[in-house]
Amino acid sequence: MNIREKIEHREHLVFSPYAAFSDASKGRDRYEEPCDLRPVYQRDRDRILHSKAFRRLKGKTQVFLEPEGDHYRTRLTHTLEVAQIARTIAKALRLNEDLTEAIALGHDLGHTPFGHAGERALNAIYPEGFRHYEQSIRVVELIERDGEGLNLTWEVRDGILNHQVHTIPATLEGRVVRLSDKIAYISHDVDDAIRADIISESSIPDHVTKVLGNNVSDRLDSLIHDIIENSEEINDIIMSEEVSAAMQELRTFMFEYVYTNPIAKGQEGKAEAMIKQLYGYYCEHVDLLPKEYITLYMSGQATVERAVCDYIAGMTDSYAITKFREATIPTSWSVY
Repeated sequence: MNIREKIEHREHLVFSPYAAFSDASKGRDRYEEPCDLRPVYQRDRDRILHSKAFRRLKGKTQVFLEPEGDHYRTRLTHTLEVAQIARTIAKALRLNEDLTEAIALGHDLGHTPFGHAGERALNAIYPEGFRHYEQSIRVVELIERDGEGLNLTWEVRDGILNHQVHTIPATLEGRVVRLSDKIAYISHDVDDAIRADIISESSIPDHVTKVLGNNVSDRLDSLIHDIIENSEEINDIIMSEEVSAAMQELRTFMFEYVYTNPIAKGQEGKAEAMIKQLYGYYCEHVDLLPKEYITLYMSGQATVERAVCDYIAGMTDSYAITKFREATIPTSWSVY
């Protein structure tokens, strides 16, 4: 029995009967010889962590475009915070932490530059629409490794695709990530908004603070404890009605005072216009796409428009700005 097999055996001794066991995975699209050290979900976690798309998350907006200060969240720090929350819950519920972390680390790989502003722009201009969770699947199945994809297990891909609010992941680990994503962005966006003097702790509705607590740490603690206490020994991941309602009230408050606030979102119109212009420019100048994206449409794996969408979605904020300048400002003027 090698190390991987010993780990898989321990899972059956320790995990909840509702957990996703590594040796029961539905597998990968392309068969691979099992690793002698790592179970399948640990391999997936490692592949995502070492991917180019994951590294680019550090240069992508979470909520605030180009904030002045070093402590505002990026898409990467958000992803790491989701992973931390999700692992805490999974560990307490005796679920598969490797699967949970793999889904968490991969859930936003397809996010655009400039946060949801970039997503809105591509969704408006690309004929088939654009959704970041579907793009995350394209990244891991097709775009990474020069068109080969990461060949992740079915369970990880299911969790990535279904982490948004309208569908339900097949595994409890995926459902943990789905809730952890909501907890992370609401809690930490509050923290960033307070740092930016857009809101204050005292402006948060009294009912929310009464149920969840008076600061970011207390609210995280309340939400995480509630999920664990209500999900123990059952085949679901749920919250109590009271805590769920309080979190929804906080989310509504954030949409009213932060997510549509002109201070936080004042530059989003410019970002959307930039993304749309880049899309039109590259559709007309396909030869300027990087080689891997030209290969996508030349091989029939994507239309020109889809390949352009893939390229733009993978950009960091700063890279998109650089490419926009290259596309719109004559070189001779750039010195002024």
